[in-house]
Amino acid sequence: MNREDTARRTLVHGSSFALVDAAGDITGARGNAPDGLFVRDARHLSRWQLTVDGRVPQVLAPAAGSGTLRSVLSPHGSRTEPPACTLFREQAVVDGSFVETVRVLSNRQGPLTVRLALTVDADFSDQFELRADHRTYSKPGAVRGRELTEDGALEFRYRRGDWQARTAVTAEPPPDAVEETGTGARRLVWQLDCEPGDSTEVTLRVRASGNGGLAPLLVPDSPREAARLLAEEAADYAEGVALAAGWPELGAACTRGLADLAALQVPAAGPDGEPLRVPAAGAPWFQTLLGRDALFTSLFLLPYRPEPAAATLAALAAAQATEETAARVAQPGKIVHEVRHGELAHFGQVPFGRYYGSVDATPLFLVLLGAYTERTGDKSAARRLEKHARAAVTWMLDHGGLTSRGYLVHRADEGGLAHQNWRDTPGAICAADGTRPSGPVLTAGAQGYAYDALRRTAQLSRQVWDDQVYADLLDQAATDLRDRFQRHFWMPEHSFPALALDEDGRRLDALASDAGHLLWSGLLDKEWGESVGRRLLAPDFFSGWGVRTLAAGQAAYHPLAYHRGAVWPHDNALLALGLARYGLHDEALRVAHGLTEAAAHEDHRLPEVLAGYERTRHPLPVAAPYA
Repeated sequence: MNREDTARRTLVHGSSFALVDAAGDITGARGNAPDGLFVRDARHLSRWQLTVDGRVPQVLAPAAGSGTLRSVLSPHGSRTEPPACTLFREQAVVDGSFVETVRVLSNRQGPLTVRLALTVDADFSDQFELRADHRTYSKPGAVRGRELTEDGALEFRYRRGDWQARTAVTAEPPPDAVEETGTGARRLVWQLDCEPGDSTEVTLRVRASGNGGLAPLLVPDSPREAARLLAEEAADYAEGVALAAGWPELGAACTRGLADLAALQVPAAGPDGEPLRVPAAGAPWFQTLLGRDALFTSLFLLPYRPEPAAATLAALAAAQATEETAARVAQPGKIVHEVRHGELAHFGQVPFGRYYGSVDATPLFLVLLGAYTERTGDKSAARRLEKHARAAVTWMLDHGGLTSRGYLVHRADEGGLAHQNWRDTPGAICAADGTRPSGPVLTAGAQGYAYDALRRTAQLSRQVWDDQVYADLLDQAATDLRDRFQRHFWMPEHSFPALALDEDGRRLDALASDAGHLLWSGLLDKEWGESVGRRLLAPDFFSGWGVRTLAAGQAAYHPLAYHRGAVWPHDNALLALGLARYGLHDEALRVAHGLTEAAAHEDHRLPEVLAGYERTRHPLPVAAPYA
């Protein structure tokens, strides 16, 4: 096999992930497909390239695996002159560290000496600049360094003001030489002697630290040790979770999901600075706390594992805005949308250090707090976070727009997100003909979350805070919102709610899957809810794998459009729960079967988003671009 396989392989754990090519190499790529070892948004390895006797080896078996990546390489040979040796690479990531073993197996009948070399560099680039579209960022006063330390480590250093990062590389056995390359990278070189049919190993360990990487508690001795640690963590995470025995595909998808979620936990801090682990939004580029994503993940996990919900609530309460800051779209009481730790966020060159550009994280925070209290019977979180919950309600009523506009409202954020709900790409909120609104937008799904938040917080006010007056106020606000919504959003000609209203109250009439979120929130009355639920399973909506974000046949629809025709598993999960809430259990099962069957084609793991193609036309699910 040649090296034309350009797909990136991903290793992920906590706030760290590695993207390597088919050979296990890191090339320093930028643009649409960067590679490297990333920790807390900084690239701690930008070169990691293996050569044998001065040449790039060929790939016999491309990197593959779960927990660890294994690849098989060899020097170039021919039918008459087979390669003198074979290289077996194994790689793993444990938060803040990367470890690799290279085993060189001799294929010769006599003694063999192999010159193994590894070119290493760390550019500490921020992931936002690597993925930027021709944008550059000024970095005044930045200082870089490279040196061999007294304990034999090759250390790369970066400092800019009070932001710093380090990457230390150690090897066993130590290299015979460390060569300069003229580019800033270093080349580690070994002269390895192999007996006939025997093998020799080199183990490499990488430790990332500083602002751009939490110092790891330990760097595993080997990839196998890392795999053991990750397997133990996954087993602990799944312990006590009962899965449906009569549905093997669902059980397999849930087992895979739990193992992935164990690796996707990232560090955060609570209101009193207590250390927490919360669900990250997803690998590779969202290995951080995103409010909406962590809240939805915790809600889905709540019946099985309540601990992520408790941690997420505490972390988001700690990051709740207390003042107005236009650059971060922050207002008092608002729940954070995204938290970043990289250099550009640290110096405010991107707004995402703490970015509040979300209209729905705040009501979803209240939904999770109410659901957690109801599900577990634990009232301590609701008592501890009472002031945070009340501040969130105040934000919805005041800054959010419930009092002045009657609905939650968002606006495009220059330098941030085009939309501040889950459909956050330009053009995602539109009319059926593709027309985009200008100015403030009132999305249907956000009103459902607000309704549920008001109802659940009213219940907390009665049962936990002993404030009947506040509870009555919130119940009345919820009732009024429901009445308004059904007057303003309902489209009689379609028997379906509009996707959104524009700033003048005109309906954006696209038929969209967000209607399923209204079922989940309970905003529609029973008759309308049942009608909407059945409509969502019509052929123009349901692809066979799941419900499309927009029904096919509309001018705005495209099967590969991120939010205008593709199929999102999380969207469908909310929709399925909504169908069940309205008693449409057969319809909910159709959605669940579609998703689990799609997952079965990909080792029981679902991508972020699937293309909207009809299952009857293509028998395999197709991942959407950039998923």
